[in-house]
Amino acid sequence: MASPPVPDIILPLSSQKHDPAWKHCHMIKRGDRTHLRCMYCHKLFSGGGIHRIKEHLACQKGNASSCPKVTTEVRRAMQQSLEGVVMRRRKKQKLAEEVKKLNPVKQLEIDAGQSEADMGLQLVAMPDSVEPEAVQLEKKEEVIPKTHERRVRRAVKASPVPVSIPCGSVSVRSNWGGTVENDQVQVAIGRFLYESGVPLDAVNSVHFQPMVDAIAAAGPGLKIPTYHDIRGWILKNSVKEMKATLEHWRESWARTGCSILADEWTTEMDQTLINFMVYCPEGMMFMKSVDVTQIVTSADALYELLKLVVEEVGVNNVLQVITNNTETHAIAGKTLTEIFPSMFWMPCAARCVVAMLEDIEKLEQVSIIMEHAKSIARFIYNHAEVLNMLRRCTDGKDLVHPYRSPSETNFITLKNIASLKENLCNMVASQDWRNSPYSKKQAGAEMADLICSPIFWSSVTTLVQLTEPLVRVLRMVDSYRRPAMGYIYMGLRHAKEVIKKILKRKKDYMPYLNIIDWRWDKELSRPLHAAGFFLNPQFFYSIKGEVPNEIMSGMLDCIERLVPDAKAQDKINKELALYKNATGDFGRKMAIRARHTLLPAEWWSTYGGGCPNLTRLAIRILSQTCSARGCERSHIPFEQMHSQRKNHLEHQRLNDLIYVQYNLRLQQRQFLKNKQSDPISVDVVDVIDDWIMEKSELFTGEDDDSSWMDLMQPVAGGFSSESMNDDDDDPFTVGLDDGVLDVAADDDDDDEDEDQDDGCREEENDVKQEIYDLVKEEN
Repeated sequence: MASPPVPDIILPLSSQKHDPAWKHCHMIKRGDRTHLRCMYCHKLFSGGGIHRIKEHLACQKGNASSCPKVTTEVRRAMQQSLEGVVMRRRKKQKLAEEVKKLNPVKQLEIDAGQSEADMGLQLVAMPDSVEPEAVQLEKKEEVIPKTHERRVRRAVKASPVPVSIPCGSVSVRSNWGGTVENDQVQVAIGRFLYESGVPLDAVNSVHFQPMVDAIAAAGPGLKIPTYHDIRGWILKNSVKEMKATLEHWRESWARTGCSILADEWTTEMDQTLINFMVYCPEGMMFMKSVDVTQIVTSADALYELLKLVVEEVGVNNVLQVITNNTETHAIAGKTLTEIFPSMFWMPCAARCVVAMLEDIEKLEQVSIIMEHAKSIARFIYNHAEVLNMLRRCTDGKDLVHPYRSPSETNFITLKNIASLKENLCNMVASQDWRNSPYSKKQAGAEMADLICSPIFWSSVTTLVQLTEPLVRVLRMVDSYRRPAMGYIYMGLRHAKEVIKKILKRKKDYMPYLNIIDWRWDKELSRPLHAAGFFLNPQFFYSIKGEVPNEIMSGMLDCIERLVPDAKAQDKINKELALYKNATGDFGRKMAIRARHTLLPAEWWSTYGGGCPNLTRLAIRILSQTCSARGCERSHIPFEQMHSQRKNHLEHQRLNDLIYVQYNLRLQQRQFLKNKQSDPISVDVVDVIDDWIMEKSELFTGEDDDSSWMDLMQPVAGGFSSESMNDDDDDPFTVGLDDGVLDVAADDDDDDEDEDQDDGCREEENDVKQEIYDLVKEEN
């Protein structure tokens, strides 16, 4: 039987392809070879490059046949482009001949009929610090004729001699040898952003620097894209690139499976939208946005919507559907899994962990500590002189950094403040602070007293230690670097163990454990999480004693649901024994070492060849995420797209624009390790307002002439907390070593031991209890 034809894959075009002919052809991959295909007659070109395509479109006799379907406008444009290539080549050759005649030591003679004074050209001495190719630009009032200016630029580019061109001032080299002041370039960029209303954090985009580099490389005479180009062929090409990426990733879904993510959110106009995305180890891809304002309370309507998305992705590819945690979503999810019994419905783990942090923040002793920390930040960030003192003492680092939700921001910022304890103490002990008028005012004195309080810092340190494991779990489930399914069960268990280890007494740690257990049992605990733990070799082989029934039962549930075939289930059960006993390739020394170095799915792919059925299931489970949260949605016109007033064609274009915008943001998340931000920016005020906005009752009567113009500029990447970055040193497994957890242990046994030694433990915890009591009294 003949093998099916290999499908064509349209490859995305790089930013370096500026030839106009690229707008009229596709670069496709067929098998192992890359070809160009005409968009009009679909003729395939295996060689000759873009020049051959241009000849084809220009209907010019030569190396390519004429295109029978190309429009007159395109044909003329290609003919003009070919003529331009010929003319440029001739001029380049002529210029090269002229340059050879130039004296490389004394003087650059551009025109024999014109003097140096007329041309404004002269040799300049180059300091040691300047690169040989750098060119000095000097201001000159005379206007240079365009013909001479072009000749000057070309000659300078070809000449090895540094020359001076009247045009601007010194600093940045352009591709034709001229230079412009770096400040002038930055001011020009700023004016564009201010006048056009582009969000200022657009400079944080990973595409910003490549855009500037491409413009600089093109040099003077670059034809910028028009309004219609941006809305037309450039957008079309971007849509094609994104869809080609999706098709490329789709090929991996059969092996790894995929997750459908339903990120539900509410707009400023109180519309409830769901952004549907697909996750696989290759990446996350946005599919579409749906307005569910009218159906969000109907489980039946939500089920129908989810069913359509599952069918669009492919029932056999989908391992789980992750949605919000409400009862309506749970009912819709249950109905969905009854219709499609080979997949799971899962609540969003990130939202669940955020809810845990919110509940912990409501505890009385925690809210007191958090309020004191916020009062320090509020005072500092509302007085320019004090904020400058802080930045001098911290080398430009800020106390506050925005994160995805207020609760995440609160605990991450608290950790950052704890890490800057010495800097804050040095600030209020400095001569600058003592000489400052703020040190004499009541609010300033209260802030200084709080910073100098050992009780406050002990409380902050304890709270950071209690909550950091949960913050790590949150980073884990939101990570783009690796699938989180194999880690979440262990991560939450570890968080509970850390809390018990720090507080020791049951009456102290039970409020925290109750919050975690209630959220876990009510919203999060699912068979996939247990199976993820079971199949992660790093954790499974560290179990002391028998595998807990909860974990084994979850694993069996996954086998029954995800592998409907009874014969395959029986084979997996036989192969489980090899995995449990670490026999065969599982017991190799390399495999044992790799338990802690390879990703779980990679470990199975490498060492699971003797258990093909179990390996196939393990890879699919361990390749999934646990979170439905997408990325930043600001300045993307979702509301405009879902508005009632819309032209049909423009609505299609807007839908494609959002498709491109959101997917570009999803792709660039992994590159934004140190996104620059300012805590007092209006862009982030909704997340950190409690940390930077004054409370009038605390500052009444305090006159202040602070101005933002007096502020020191924040340092790029000046946020010191490591918890903001998903670094390569693997925050997933920090602290999750073999000695920390005994998964098979029973909490009740710990309670019995605690009752026997309660007297001793009470003495050990007296200090911590006093801290909480004293902080409460201070408040």
